[in-house]
Amino acid sequence: MTLRLKGAAASRGNALGRARVRFPHALEVDERRIPAANVEAELQRLHLAVDAAREEMHHLRERLQGALTKEVGEFLDLHALLLDDPELLHGLDELIRTSRYGAEYALRLQRDRLAAVFDGMEDAYLKSRMDDLDHVIGRIHAFLQKRQPEPKGLAGEILVCAAIAPSELAQLQAQGVVAIVATTGSALSHSAILARSLHLPLVTGVADALARIKDGDVLIVNGASGEIILDPSPADLREHQALRRELAREQRQLGKLRSKPTRTRDNVDIVLLANAESREDIARAHALGAGGLGLYRTEFLFMQRQRPPDEEEQFHTYRDAVLGMSGRPVTIRTLDLGADKADHSGLTLADEENPALGLRGVRLSLARPAVCDTQLRAILRASGYGPVRVLIPMVSGREEIMAIRRRLKRVAAQLRAQGHALAERIPVGAMIEVPSAAIALDGFIDDVDFLSIGTNDLVQYLLAADRNNQALGELYSPLHPAVLRLLSQVIATGQAAAKPVAVCGEIAGDAALAPILLALGLTEFSLHPSTLLEMRRAIRDIDLGALQATRAKLLQARDRKGIERWLQRMGGTPLS
Repeated sequence: MTLRLKGAAASRGNALGRARVRFPHALEVDERRIPAANVEAELQRLHLAVDAAREEMHHLRERLQGALTKEVGEFLDLHALLLDDPELLHGLDELIRTSRYGAEYALRLQRDRLAAVFDGMEDAYLKSRMDDLDHVIGRIHAFLQKRQPEPKGLAGEILVCAAIAPSELAQLQAQGVVAIVATTGSALSHSAILARSLHLPLVTGVADALARIKDGDVLIVNGASGEIILDPSPADLREHQALRRELAREQRQLGKLRSKPTRTRDNVDIVLLANAESREDIARAHALGAGGLGLYRTEFLFMQRQRPPDEEEQFHTYRDAVLGMSGRPVTIRTLDLGADKADHSGLTLADEENPALGLRGVRLSLARPAVCDTQLRAILRASGYGPVRVLIPMVSGREEIMAIRRRLKRVAAQLRAQGHALAERIPVGAMIEVPSAAIALDGFIDDVDFLSIGTNDLVQYLLAADRNNQALGELYSPLHPAVLRLLSQVIATGQAAAKPVAVCGEIAGDAALAPILLALGLTEFSLHPSTLLEMRRAIRDIDLGALQATRAKLLQARDRKGIERWLQRMGGTPLS
């Protein structure tokens, strides 16, 4: 019998396949005690399982390529760090040695102990790390049971689960999973962002999926509408095939836009820049006609290594990015380690109570002056090969901008004295992602050459809602009156000072939200290459003059529903 379930559309695409149901990993194991003579053997069994889990993540990390190196790598790095956490490992050993518990039961007790600590924390970011801990403990438990934690033979199947970790997505897709249905999560989670990058259909918030769907059931997943069809009828199958043909036709049409200008119906040119961190990203941005790189992430060079990269390695990487864009501007963001970006080099603080509000971005660069100067030297040397801009992350006020400018001036003088060819002028920009920077922008707008708004962090800091916390999925949203008013203020301040303003956060790549950003006056988008053609098509369908005439009504909206109603009238589709 056909059954229709509804969830939140998190990643577009249509899929037809058999269900593979994965229930939440629960350590429902009976208490088991072991004889004193078996303690050492049980400890060895536990340590072998931990080593196996660590080795599995190492192999996963090595297989990552291109853009996935950062998105997936961050979570694998975090899970690897948890596997080395003394609080977890020493507690397990102690439970086996002193209480003579079996390894599985010790794992359950230690998990429950740590869960109680996490539950008692007030900080939402740290609370959300319990999901990572459960994922790691699940891997250890799977190896204790002498089975692989990931099912095999997933080709053509749709994974139905409680939650999906970003670190799993690429591996599942490689194994043949064609879509994912989750009972929790949101369209703005890390998992959803990565699923969109992978073009893997994802529907979240399907509350009764695990109760209604069984292994082997045939499902249709519509990642655009959030609808799940269980046991589809012949009419449903025909509709699915028609939609697949329509999507294929749409992709062919998008391909024709590669060489087209990004211009509105009333002939206003909009700049589409690309976010990148790898040669693959740069090549794709170039091929799709990006106007340049609006955000080149440098932290991937620093991750998964014991010491920071030297000047030569950084110089060659940045130079190749500049050469790859063939004269189009390349915006290089200085080091943005910290928060949820795993670091093995020792640059970040190991035990920050609140890393999302800690030593990260420009704060870290200024706290590590030698590392900062090395990176600035490499960036300046790359400027001799084409147009380069320097973007400073996590700016909270004027002092940080001026500190980096002084360092740039001093380093540039040294390089010129050494005979290096540098650009005569290097534009310096501020990344607006801290509310204090947005509010006090008029006090330092004259000290920057351009602005880039990082909406992912700006939204979570402004709304005090961690975007990685699934329990706050409804609260964390760019469709909040405070967010739009602050965006409008930043854009207007930049325009009044004749300083270019771009948005480089996730909403810049969502074509459905283009009317909002254009109505607020944005003329530069910086987005992942995979969404560039969709955004170009959306912009070419918009009459900018008519849209901006409704800007006052947009800013007068009192809540998210009012913003969604405005967006629907303008032809956009709000996030679920």
